[in-house]
Amino acid sequence: MRLGSGTFAACCVVIQVLGVALFLRGFFPAPIRSSSRTEHQAEPPAPEPSAGDRSNWTKLPPPLFRKVVIMLIDGLRDDFVFGSKGVKFMPYTTYLVEKGASHSFVAEAKLPTVTMPRIKAMMTGSLPGFIDVVRNLNSPALVEDNVITQAKAAGKRIIFYGDETWVKLFPKHFVEYDGTTSFFVSDYTEVDNNVTRHLDKVLKRGDWDVLILHYLGLDHIGHVSGPSSPLIGHKLREMDSVLMKIHTSLLSEERETLVPNLLVLCGDHGMSEAGGHGASSMEELNTALILISSAFERKPGDIRRPKHVQQTDLAATLAIGLGLPIPGNSVGSLLFPTVEGRPVREQLRFLHLNAVQLSKLLQENVPSYTKEPGFEQFKMSERLHGNWIRLYLEENNSEVLFNLGAKVRRQYLEALRTLSLSLSRQVAQYDIYSMLVGTVMVLEVLVLLLLSMPQALSNKAELEVPLWSPVFSLLFYLVFLVLSALHVIVCTSAESSCYFCGLSWLTAGGVMALISALLCAVVSALAKVFADGRLLRKNPAHPKARWSELDVLILLGTLGHVLSLGASSFIEEEHQTCSDHKAELSVLAALSLFVIFVLVQRRCSLTSKVAMALGLLGVYCYRAAIGNVLFPWQRDSKDISKGVIEARFVHVFVLGILFTGTKDLLKSQVIAADFTIKTVGLWEIYSGLVLLAALLFRPHNLPVLVLSLLIQTLMTKFIWKPLRHDAAEITIMHYWFGQAFFYFQGNSNNIATVDVSAGFVGLDTYMEVPAAFLTAFATFAGPVLWASHLVSFLSSETRRGPAAKRSLHRPEGLLTRWPCPVLPQEAPSGSTCGSALSHACFCYALTCSFPVSAYIILVTSLRHHLFIWSVFSPKLLYEGMHVLITAAICVFFTAMDQTNTKS
Repeated sequence: MRLGSGTFAACCVVIQVLGVALFLRGFFPAPIRSSSRTEHQAEPPAPEPSAGDRSNWTKLPPPLFRKVVIMLIDGLRDDFVFGSKGVKFMPYTTYLVEKGASHSFVAEAKLPTVTMPRIKAMMTGSLPGFIDVVRNLNSPALVEDNVITQAKAAGKRIIFYGDETWVKLFPKHFVEYDGTTSFFVSDYTEVDNNVTRHLDKVLKRGDWDVLILHYLGLDHIGHVSGPSSPLIGHKLREMDSVLMKIHTSLLSEERETLVPNLLVLCGDHGMSEAGGHGASSMEELNTALILISSAFERKPGDIRRPKHVQQTDLAATLAIGLGLPIPGNSVGSLLFPTVEGRPVREQLRFLHLNAVQLSKLLQENVPSYTKEPGFEQFKMSERLHGNWIRLYLEENNSEVLFNLGAKVRRQYLEALRTLSLSLSRQVAQYDIYSMLVGTVMVLEVLVLLLLSMPQALSNKAELEVPLWSPVFSLLFYLVFLVLSALHVIVCTSAESSCYFCGLSWLTAGGVMALISALLCAVVSALAKVFADGRLLRKNPAHPKARWSELDVLILLGTLGHVLSLGASSFIEEEHQTCSDHKAELSVLAALSLFVIFVLVQRRCSLTSKVAMALGLLGVYCYRAAIGNVLFPWQRDSKDISKGVIEARFVHVFVLGILFTGTKDLLKSQVIAADFTIKTVGLWEIYSGLVLLAALLFRPHNLPVLVLSLLIQTLMTKFIWKPLRHDAAEITIMHYWFGQAFFYFQGNSNNIATVDVSAGFVGLDTYMEVPAAFLTAFATFAGPVLWASHLVSFLSSETRRGPAAKRSLHRPEGLLTRWPCPVLPQEAPSGSTCGSALSHACFCYALTCSFPVSAYIILVTSLRHHLFIWSVFSPKLLYEGMHVLITAAICVFFTAMDQTNTKS
């Protein structure tokens, strides 16, 4: 069956998307789990170490606190509380930290530093998998052992107000709740007022045991304006007053009950200097954690500095404080300062329970656990603990008992630290089988694309694809049977869980059949290459391909980029290799918007020109409404709004321009009108996307958009047209420029640089699909705009009239051997020249396949690297998204190529 180059490439990239998705599912593993406890069943607590034939403690200790209030402020990095901002804007909190009955900590959050995984870490004590950065958008119910489930099972009444992620993670756990949408980042007022409005009523009631408050406003301000915004101070002052109200109420209640309560102030993650989060900078990892209770004695003049702990330590501490079993998957240690005021026997009992839980988790996940230093230290601590109990039960109050107790305590604390460290290192198990299947699919597609180059980039832009012969060949059945047998062996003998083995046999068989068919296609293409090579040797009349300077540059550039992916430093700084004063920013933004109009409007219809002008004016009005820029008659930006009306005004013109362009495309097909209508339609679609990008980009990024448009104009006028570059070369240059401008607009291989606020421009409530689309477009605007410009340019140039005819006088090279020139009229006489869009689609797919194929091999070999989660994994997510974007681009190329063929 003969297929166009574009159609063939689009199909290949779609298959590659499936392979990359399977690889990602295997690469991002599930964290370590305990098999000894489920959500509905808990083991009896471990008794105290044996003290001969004397009885010992066999039950859980009673709760340390009557009530617990958890006040979680999203994005509360440590310096907001313990730094100069805390002193200035949080005076009551600063007083509690410096002189009050409290213990302060800097809690280190692990990657990924986004909300849902961090809530899981604090409530389960486990380290969520990196793939939770994706699940953060739609949190599934949490089924593993956690503090909330244990508290509910113990009959404690839990009330929650705030981020609805908690409601999704813990459905039916709260006796009362009111969730707020966490993703509508433009709102930093109502989202917190919706929490605080319940406080006066609930604090007066005594029918609850645990109160959880999750405030989102601080994090939203960071996303929109950054940590240096003046709004940060106002929000911190608001949070300080809320803390004072809660603490005062708890103290008042304690005077009547004489039982201490606990108030926990914490953050789930911090924020970078740009306001985002998700990566591994210290500003994103370090969060404030303050435990406040009248049970914590403090002597006058006692100065305490915040200690550095792990965020996972909170789960064990809350469980002990509430008299609950420690979650079975917890890798955290009890924050000992919270129990140091208790009797020594209780201290050792708490430490022993924590050590037993960690040692069991180690035994279930590390085969050689007996050789682990932490396990040996635990056994030594347990023996010493038994000796101490024997002395204690003999009522020996001598100094020997005191010294031995201190020694046992130190031994336990060291054992907990070592056990926690060992478990954190064993946090993940890779699904090698799923990774291998995905890798095979990706590599087969890459090889097939490489072997298909001579036919795909020929003048006809077509190639013969054997669809049926591989399926009915003996090789296909042999490979399919071998792969099926291997699948059965692996899935029946695998000790760990495997995603691919969990699929239905029909689905797994379909994947095996696809891999077998791709292998047969590769063998067929390889045989054809060898046959063509023998034919060329017998017929020397055909000249050999030569490498032109541009061919060498393209090859070296592509290989250089692929090789750079093997180094963590290159990945961290890849944006470097590709790459405030409000009054000045206002002038620059206005000038940029004017230049955008000049560069884009020249090929639009009159209606689209008017819409573009009004839309760009609306962009400036939107930025002025939210306080980014100023109008000439403004001196400051006191009247800050959400700019919803202004943004929707621009959205209307974006949709209008896109509709006009689509209408022209359909009109050129239905009534076979002049091809000029089609080229105008494509350019209007491109200009609509430019207007959308101008709306979503921050004001300081508008000059970047101007430079992108200016380079496109200059390259079109002085490079591509005069020098008669062919479609393959123009495509690769567009691909490179698109990647470069991806980094120029402020992106990097760091998740924290994703501008989440762009997804909510013009929205006054959270809508998942529009928000996801706008965020993705704003992030990948560079590649998308350059790809859409490529379609418009090639479609217009391949249909120009006789005035464009001119002979080609260029040396034959690697890329120019097969592709037809941009102008089909310039093809050699007697030859049939296919559409340049077919060549463009094929080259786009091939250029994208190189880095992603190499990178999945690299991350597989580097999966135990020190920076695998902080550097290599985020880049892997970006590469997966890039393949998906490329697949969409290739489908669009193919659709436009089909319309070219019909017109």
